[in-house]
Amino acid sequence: MSLVTPESINSATSTPPQPWTLRRLLKHVRSGQRFAALTCYDATTARWLESAGIPMLLVGDTAAEVILGLPGTIHMPIAISLALTAAVKRGAPNTLVMGDMPFLSYQADDAEGVRNAGRFLTEGMADLVKLEVDRSFAPLVSQMVRAGIPVVAHIGSKPQHAKQHGGYYAAGKSAADALALLDDARTMLDCGVTMLLVEAAPVEVTQRIVEMAQARNPSVPVIGCGAGPSCHGQIVVLQDLLGLTEWQPAFAVPAARLGGSIQSAARQWIDRVRSGELGEHPYVMPESERAAFEAGAAGTS
Repeated sequence: MSLVTPESINSATSTPPQPWTLRRLLKHVRSGQRFAALTCYDATTARWLESAGIPMLLVGDTAAEVILGLPGTIHMPIAISLALTAAVKRGAPNTLVMGDMPFLSYQADDAEGVRNAGRFLTEGMADLVKLEVDRSFAPLVSQMVRAGIPVVAHIGSKPQHAKQHGGYYAAGKSAADALALLDDARTMLDCGVTMLLVEAAPVEVTQRIVEMAQARNPSVPVIGCGAGPSCHGQIVVLQDLLGLTEWQPAFAVPAARLGGSIQSAARQWIDRVRSGELGEHPYVMPESERAAFEAGAAGTS
């Protein structure tokens, strides 16, 4: 059976893809180009996304919801997160892969947090490690940076804190909250983070964060997730982009409607099985072996 793979589609191109590294991404950003990022949770999908040229993939704790069927991101087990991160990196070796530290993998103890972040680089094969923080996490983030861990500081709306707000929420909508968010960004920049990720914040607040990052350390890109167009990069959940979820946020307009396509394919398979129209059977016994088999089988009936 001939399988359609990213490799077969790109077989005409003999030149191997240039790996996306932090150095290459920063050069890309300094030239004024924005970059796209997506979540991903398996090697097969990662191969296709790498073949499309995506520079960065996040193995997010959203896997708890879209892969494991759990009610929220706080239920993501670290062992599964590490395994999925490594799987994505194996599927997309030339793409920057960001591991996402699950709930309580770093909040309870700083030393444990540093060790767990290190596990994402070793066991998870990640290139960067993301954790949801505010300025109170400065000591932990500084320790991680000191240990050589490329940290992506996720500020703004933090899904792991959703229960404190009675559900998912937007950040920085009041002047006081917006100023606090700026302070969070400033503190994380001073800690030496590799990137900032801002989620669900007003455009003008994110714009100030981008300007601050440019002024304090132009080597720190800002990624937006529902944070407006001023960011250097944009990320959405892959299932939202593919039209696989029942509800998509306004900033993640589906680029495809694969949910209906999957449903249609499943229905076609049901009909084919019922009718017995399975196509040509590929496994054929040689005539001599068939005769011997039938003779032997007749003796056992």
